[in-house]
Amino acid sequence: MKALKIATFNINGIRSRLPALLAWLQREQPDIACLQELKAADQQFPRQALEAAGYGCLYHGQPAWNGVAILARGSEPLEVRRGLPGMEDDSQSRYLEAAAHGVLVACLYLPNGNPQPGPKFDYKLRWFECLNTHAKGLCANGHPTVLAGDFNVVPTDMDIYNPQSWLKDALLQPESRACYQQLLQQGWVDAIRQCYPEQRIYTFWDYFRNHWARNAGLRIDHLLLNPDLAPYLKAAGVDAWVRNQAKASDHAPVWIELGTRRRRP
Repeated sequence: MKALKIATFNINGIRSRLPALLAWLQREQPDIACLQELKAADQQFPRQALEAAGYGCLYHGQPAWNGVAILARGSEPLEVRRGLPGMEDDSQSRYLEAAAHGVLVACLYLPNGNPQPGPKFDYKLRWFECLNTHAKGLCANGHPTVLAGDFNVVPTDMDIYNPQSWLKDALLQPESRACYQQLLQQGWVDAIRQCYPEQRIYTFWDYFRNHWARNAGLRIDHLLLNPDLAPYLKAAGVDAWVRNQAKASDHAPVWIELGTRRRRP
């Protein structure tokens, strides 16, 4: 496989944060970038600006809320699926699947689920269960595949600065965490945890209570690699500098670098 950099970034409003997005793309130059929470209808998506920056675009927007997109540097992503199987009655734009640079890319924005208990948490779990059903086939499809996005789940207590402050939050509920573990049990590899098995890594810092300055973060943005892609993993990280910019998203981009297949020991 050729060297590739794949990233995921909850932009939290692509129109208001377009300058920040373009600055990040220019500096970091990911080959594939998955975006979530566009908060823009398709006709409002800044396609021309992104194409001028060298990126082909595929997007599934929604006015004011949600929305996902896949960008490919110097290439056009080839759409495979729009919307999650099993959620055909879902009016929310949360899932997009495409082929780009030889990789099958699933970009997702999993429901937050708050407040819980209640209908929003029920929706989160239903969506997660449909994702797991579909992901099982993707994991075993024989092609290099990545699940990338904002999963809205903190996998373990090591992925949050203080679990006691979030015990009632949908992101930490046992049901949410169990769904994530079910994904990993299918054979998916959590790239950040693979590269940093014992290090606290955060991807989200709330706007409130000085969370960024205190590094009081959560890890909820994930890149999961199927067995056909995981052996090519070379590095992973978080572009935390983006979170420190003016009018930043409350998330920072998460990325992986792929290269030559690792030899088996």
